[in-house]
Amino acid sequence: MTILAESIKQKRLFSRTKREENARPRKERGPVGRFFSRLSENRVLGSDYFLTPFLALLLFLLIEGFGYLSPFGGFQFIYQHPGSFLVNYAILFASLSIAWPFRKRIFIYTAVFFIWSLIGIINGIVLSFRMTPFTTADLQILDMGIDMFNVYFNQMQKVFAYGGLGLGFLAFILLFFLAPKRRIKERLKPSKQFRNRMIAFVVSCACVVGAWNLSIGTGMVSSYFINLWDAYKYYGVPYGFLSTWMRTGIKKPPGYSEQKIDAIFSKGELDSMTADKPDVNVNDFPNILFLQLESFIDPDEIKGLTLSGNPIPYYKKLMRKYSSGHLRVPVVGGGTANTEFEAMTGMSVRNFGPGEYPYKTVLLKQSCESLAYDLKELGYTSHAIHNHRGSFYNRNKVFRNLGFDDFTSVEYMNYVSKTPKNFATDDVLTGEIMGALEATAGRDYIYAISVQGHGEYPKTKMIKKPKFTVTSPMSQEHKYEWEYYLEEISDMDTFLKVLIGELNAFDEPIALVLFGDHLPGIGLSDEDMKTGTMFNTQYVIWSNFDMPKVDKDLSAYQLGGEIESRLGIRQGLMPVFHQEKQSSPHYQDYLHLLMYDIFYGNRYIYGGSDPFPPADMKMGHKPIRINEVVEMGGEYYISGDGFTPFSKITLDGKILRTVFVGPTTLKLIDNVNITDVSRMKVSQIEKKKTILSTTE
Repeated sequence: MTILAESIKQKRLFSRTKREENARPRKERGPVGRFFSRLSENRVLGSDYFLTPFLALLLFLLIEGFGYLSPFGGFQFIYQHPGSFLVNYAILFASLSIAWPFRKRIFIYTAVFFIWSLIGIINGIVLSFRMTPFTTADLQILDMGIDMFNVYFNQMQKVFAYGGLGLGFLAFILLFFLAPKRRIKERLKPSKQFRNRMIAFVVSCACVVGAWNLSIGTGMVSSYFINLWDAYKYYGVPYGFLSTWMRTGIKKPPGYSEQKIDAIFSKGELDSMTADKPDVNVNDFPNILFLQLESFIDPDEIKGLTLSGNPIPYYKKLMRKYSSGHLRVPVVGGGTANTEFEAMTGMSVRNFGPGEYPYKTVLLKQSCESLAYDLKELGYTSHAIHNHRGSFYNRNKVFRNLGFDDFTSVEYMNYVSKTPKNFATDDVLTGEIMGALEATAGRDYIYAISVQGHGEYPKTKMIKKPKFTVTSPMSQEHKYEWEYYLEEISDMDTFLKVLIGELNAFDEPIALVLFGDHLPGIGLSDEDMKTGTMFNTQYVIWSNFDMPKVDKDLSAYQLGGEIESRLGIRQGLMPVFHQEKQSSPHYQDYLHLLMYDIFYGNRYIYGGSDPFPPADMKMGHKPIRINEVVEMGGEYYISGDGFTPFSKITLDGKILRTVFVGPTTLKLIDNVNITDVSRMKVSQIEKKKTILSTTE
């Protein structure tokens, strides 16, 4: 037995010696390998008990530094919000502790650190121009984000950004191979070590979940964000970002039931809708036009901002003469689609998850009540018009679920001028709006969306001879931003004057609702606004017939009910709800109940049915037709109507090289077989190569 024991001992010693000999060359591969090996071997620095808490603190300071756009932002947050700091620190600690069970822990530590750092950096970049923090909803609109990246950054910045990402991923790959593995303790089996460390990681996560729920229960942080900007500022970026991922959709209201839904309206309130009256004729009512103005506000709303002149004299004249007021919108500096959603549907996006875009979630899957559906019951034809990409925010899909009969995007427009930042100018909307009105014999509901005032506003001189300059003290870069913005809203003001002149001469009654979708992203804060909040823009209700001037402040989701009320219309659940329940102490609770019932509940309010099937929406209010295909000198030309620079000849879905000759002529560049000519069609192609529509 002694000989056998000695033999086993010698074998173990030999095996351990071989392992150490084999391990030595890997440790001595180079300076990176030596650094990580020494770090791992150090009992203090290489210990998880040191690395995890240290990296979590360093990560927090980095993330909040970018969030505050200041290197001392993290320290400021800890001082001002110590309770929220502990919650965020626990989140980061648990995230890093995922490295504990694995042997390649240095690599995992680095990966987690990089991902959270990237979130913090992107958040800082986004806040620098959009004034709304980075959320998981932004990952759903990644294609839009890339577009905006190309708009907001110059060539050198793009090179640094893409180069940095490339180097980062290359470093990840190298680190995976160079970072050492954790040394296995001889007294424990590897499987047992993994189990113990996995238990420690699970306990860490459980503690975070407990701390998360405790902090919400005690009011240290909130699970409901009225204002994303403030939520990130007061509750921290890690907590805020994870909240936008964990909470989507509409939370089920307490005690949700059919009886609770029925109790919202008293008997007869929903039976008095206009469409149910037999003697109602659609021509008893005017055309209704909503015009949503991109980033449009009155500069006089900003404290301490003095200008060399008034850039929007016509709009201010309208506000003095017609019904107007402040409009509470759900977004700042960006997120146009959410203001749009509220104005179209009468529903508040604040009942959805923090930072959520219904256009990117629920409205891709199902339809819902909107002003387009409601007015259709009276005989209105509904049109959506936008001088920007048709697929932006999925509008070419979502507008079907909002009941529009047609949608005219920039791909269906001719003679489009561009701003210095390459956005379409708004003057093109005049002809499109008038064309939609003239296309039908009856009444029209038009929702037009402007884009000219869109940021990013350049920090270098782009307007050679600006019409308006800033006379209040500020940095030169900031003045250049304002000069550019003032130039654009001045042009928008001129566009409004021309449009209203055309509408005034139109031989049908028209009610026009003008409003800004959000504040521009020019570094404003609540303290800069005379109203005390960045979530206020302004609205005006103009008409070419007599309408009493009534000034009042509204929320964007109240606009539909307000305009119906002013015109003597009671049509649609949501407009009638806002007309009847605004003064109720349970107004917001009722709105939450209705929205949940409509989107995620049993639709008790509609008797359990779906009364709003997706509309058979056409792209463009003007038809695009092929009249004939002509061969001239061995080249093919297509003659027709309604062509634009976005019109391309297609064959069995394949896009062929095409030259836009004019609104009635396209020239084919590619060679095709003569037998295929009869199958050629014309498609409207978005710049991302999305086919928006094709001729029959």
